[in-house]
Amino acid sequence: MKTTTALATALLAATLLSPIAAQAQTVGPNGETATPSAQVALSDADIAELTGKGYKAALLWHTSSDFINAVSSGAQDEFARAGVEVVVTTDAGFDAAKQRSDIETALTASPNVILSLPLDPVTSAEAFREAAGTGVELVFLSNLPAGYVHGTDYAAIVTDDLFQMGKQAADTLAAAIGGEGEVGYIFHDAAYYVTNQRDQAFKATIENDHPGIKIVAEQGISDPARAEELASAMLLQNPDLDGIYVTWAEPAEGVLAALRSVGNSDTKIVTLDLSEPVALDMVKGGNVVGLVADEAYELGRAMAAVGLKGLLGEETPAFVVAPALTVTADNVAEGWQQSLHRDAPASVLGK
Repeated sequence: MKTTTALATALLAATLLSPIAAQAQTVGPNGETATPSAQVALSDADIAELTGKGYKAALLWHTSSDFINAVSSGAQDEFARAGVEVVVTTDAGFDAAKQRSDIETALTASPNVILSLPLDPVTSAEAFREAAGTGVELVFLSNLPAGYVHGTDYAAIVTDDLFQMGKQAADTLAAAIGGEGEVGYIFHDAAYYVTNQRDQAFKATIENDHPGIKIVAEQGISDPARAEELASAMLLQNPDLDGIYVTWAEPAEGVLAALRSVGNSDTKIVTLDLSEPVALDMVKGGNVVGLVADEAYELGRAMAAVGLKGLLGEETPAFVVAPALTVTADNVAEGWQQSLHRDAPASVLGK
């Protein structure tokens, strides 16, 4: 196992302190160029034109979570600035049929803007068609219904800077193992735009930017419940791995359990998205060295802003990305706030 060196310290400093590259390398589902979310902002004139018009919005989410709560908060605060009332908020529980029912229910409240994550490209295309046909401004989180045309059927897709999430994960793991060594790569084995881009960005960054590090073991995962089993098999064949990348936090919990079961406190883990169990290991100096997250509150703010710009008849960018941030033991309190606009769990803060 490699120990931390001056190189690692320098790499970590660069990862945490350098601004995100001005030219985003994340591309949309159809190859769209990314527009940073900071460039999507309502002007004072926009606010004045929107206020007092009785406009309404609906938030039709695919599930409920801390992430969605933060996205909703960002959207609600932006709508409130413009005097727009949120009249419907739903949770489809990852059920495409329920999402369709939610859309039908929401339309009875006559919203002018709908924010949602389409669960299935084909089913969602049919489900949102009535809303699109009534002139509602549709803003989608991460996914796009099949066949939808920007500017005609929807105002924008808003998502994370997915390339930067994968890149920052690679840079953080590289820093933690001193810029050299052998690592495992546990990726999402499914055709899913968000995770695929993040995973591929991690791999590309290791291969292109960190020549001293070699990915010696790769394992696809589709069911997070199998993460411990798959990680144990990887470790059996590669017991001296310096680090492991895990596609998101839930399966990272299984990888952490596999390391603990064999008494391995040396192999470093980096993963994506915030989670109390993996963050707790990180702040206690365990295997986890970093969590790369999105700015969920900013995602919601940008979604609301671009929907309202569409309502005003302004031109809207097809594809908008919110920044990524690296959360470590040193900045966990600030990182949680920046991402989710709420305090980290008491256990993580040592309370």
